[in-house]
Amino acid sequence: MNEAHSSCCGPQAAAAEGVRAQGAVTGGGPAEDDKDMAIVPAGTFAYGCDRHEGHPADGEGPARLVQLDGFRIDRYAVTNARFARFVEATSYVTDAERIGWSFVFAGLLPDDFEETRGVAAAPWWRQVFGASWRNPEGKHSDLAGRNDLPVIHVSHADALAFCAWAGKRLPTEAEWEKAARGGLERQRFPWGDDETPNGEHRSNVWQGTFPSDNTRGDGFYGLAPADAFAPNGFGLHNMSGNAWEWCSDWFSNQRFVGEMPAPIAGPLGPDSGTHRVMRGGSYLCHPSYCWRYRNAARSASTPDTATGHVGFRCVRDLDEHQGTAHASV
Repeated sequence: MNEAHSSCCGPQAAAAEGVRAQGAVTGGGPAEDDKDMAIVPAGTFAYGCDRHEGHPADGEGPARLVQLDGFRIDRYAVTNARFARFVEATSYVTDAERIGWSFVFAGLLPDDFEETRGVAAAPWWRQVFGASWRNPEGKHSDLAGRNDLPVIHVSHADALAFCAWAGKRLPTEAEWEKAARGGLERQRFPWGDDETPNGEHRSNVWQGTFPSDNTRGDGFYGLAPADAFAPNGFGLHNMSGNAWEWCSDWFSNQRFVGEMPAPIAGPLGPDSGTHRVMRGGSYLCHPSYCWRYRNAARSASTPDTATGHVGFRCVRDLDEHQGTAHASV
C-alpha cells in the first residue's frame, strides 16, 4: 500500500507471529428481517470518477459504465448491538481480541493515558493494548451507551464471519459504490455535489485542523450513531464518513486496463492481492489530506488490520423471480 493510504486512512497491523486464522462461522444465523435492508435495483451506473480529485495512486478513474444485478443492502452499518448478538450466539473472538491490541485515534484517549507506541507516518494512531470492539479505546472503555454506533476494530475476516452467520455477504466494491450514490449519477456525495448544501452537514467527518482541532461542526467527535444523518436516495445512512466499510474485493489501482465491453457486467476486482478495499471514509477524514469520503474515493488495508474507524455493512442477492432475498456467502 502506498504511503498516502497508510498515513491518511489508517495504519496496518503487522502479521502477528503465532496468530492462527479462525475458521468461518457458518450456519445458525438469525435470518434477519429484510425491513432493515434496502433494495438497490438492477441497472447500469457510472463507476469511478474522471474528475482527478483523489490521490493518483488510488485509481478512482477512469469512470466506466457497469451493469449490476439488483441486491439488498443494510440500511445501516453493523452496530455494536448487532455484532454483540453474533458474538453471543457463536462465541466468536475477533482478530484484535486474539492479538491483544488495536489502533486507536490518540484524540480519543484521556490525557493521563499511559505511553503508547505511535505510527511513524501517522502519530495520531496509537497501539493500545486491550482495545477491541468491546473496549473501543482500551480496557478503561466499554460499550455503555454505544449500542447504536457502528462496530469497529473488526478485521476483514471478522466481517466475513459475521456475514456468514447472518446469511449475507460483503458487498463488492461496485455494489458498494452504486448503493452509496443512491441513484444520483456522477455526483461527489450520496446527496449531491455540494458537501454542505445550505450550510448543512450531511456526514460525520473532521472539521477544523487535523489532528489538533475538531470544531465538531457536524455535531460529533469520534463516531456518530449508525443512523445519525439523513438517508440517500436508496434509504441508506452514513455511506459517507463515520466509519470505513470493508468490501469483498482485493485492491488494485488499475481496475480497468485496456479495451473492455460497455457496460462491464458485475466486476469483482482482481483474483488476489495483499489489501482489501475499504470505502466511504471515516470521522477522521478531512479535505486537506484525505478527501476519501466522496462516492468514487477508495482506500484499502491488509485483511488482518483492525482499527478504531473501520466497520462494515452486509448485502444479500436479490431473487428477482420471487422478489425476496436469499443468502449468498
